[in-house]
Amino acid sequence: MRDTRESRLLLVLLVAIAFALITVDIRGGEQSPLDGARQAAASAFGPVEGGVARVVNPVGNAIGAVRDSGRRHNRISTLEHENEALKAKLGSSDRNRSRAAELDKILKTAGTGQYGIKGAQVIAIGSAQGFSWTVTIDAGRRDGIARDMTVLNGDGLVGRVTTVGADTSTVLLAADPDFTVGTRMEKTNEIGFANGQGVGSLRVQLLNGKANIKRGDRLVTFGSSRDKPFVPGVPVGKVVKVEPSNGDLTRNLQVRPFVSFSQLDIVGVVVAPPRQDPRDTVLPPAPAKPKPTPTVTVTATPSASASPRS
Repeated sequence: MRDTRESRLLLVLLVAIAFALITVDIRGGEQSPLDGARQAAASAFGPVEGGVARVVNPVGNAIGAVRDSGRRHNRISTLEHENEALKAKLGSSDRNRSRAAELDKILKTAGTGQYGIKGAQVIAIGSAQGFSWTVTIDAGRRDGIARDMTVLNGDGLVGRVTTVGADTSTVLLAADPDFTVGTRMEKTNEIGFANGQGVGSLRVQLLNGKANIKRGDRLVTFGSSRDKPFVPGVPVGKVVKVEPSNGDLTRNLQVRPFVSFSQLDIVGVVVAPPRQDPRDTVLPPAPAKPKPTPTVTVTATPSASASPRS
């Protein structure tokens, strides 16, 4: 249609009529005179709109999915982080339970021996001064730690403090070849000196070459002058081998330490020695010896009714 003055007037008239109908429909509400026409139009054009919607909706949904994908990705990422955090929390709970059990053992050992201790955690292995069997703990001068203090855990002797910083300290482990501690045998009180030989063994030299020692006998620390570097009564280990004396004045033993030096975590530094030597009381109860199985002997007796054959 050509753009003439009449066509423009017709367009304006149609727009005015449309606005008038919209106004009448809105004001009429449910009683609108156009309601019948609207329902008829809905009946006529509804199927067409449904078909168009079925064609267009997947496209719209795809557009919406693209629009929402950022938010969904962020939500999934958040859920993944929450899941990992939960796993870490569960894992740390198991670890915390293990640490709590270890701390409980340390407190029990300290209570039995009447040691005043300061708990600490192993935070590093090795020494900055060179290769040696040492660990670093997260307690230092500010925590009351000083050089030449005894270090133990729930199983027994760990080592001694060698250097102290403001918040950390270095502990020389009993496994170190340069480590030496005085020992005393359980019950017999035989005195000796233990030296480190690595993770699994200590070498103990008894002063009495004729001492009656057997496998399974246990040792504790003898103690030092003024309780430094060692307090008395700390469990050291169990004899696994008694070397032949060969007439020497001393006798050598191989001892398995009670402490697992490769699994250290929570330790206790003895900041206050016991008032008296606890002797063997800190050692765990010795395992009970198995009772021998009684042997029953059955002797067959001849029947009274039996008679010799003629």
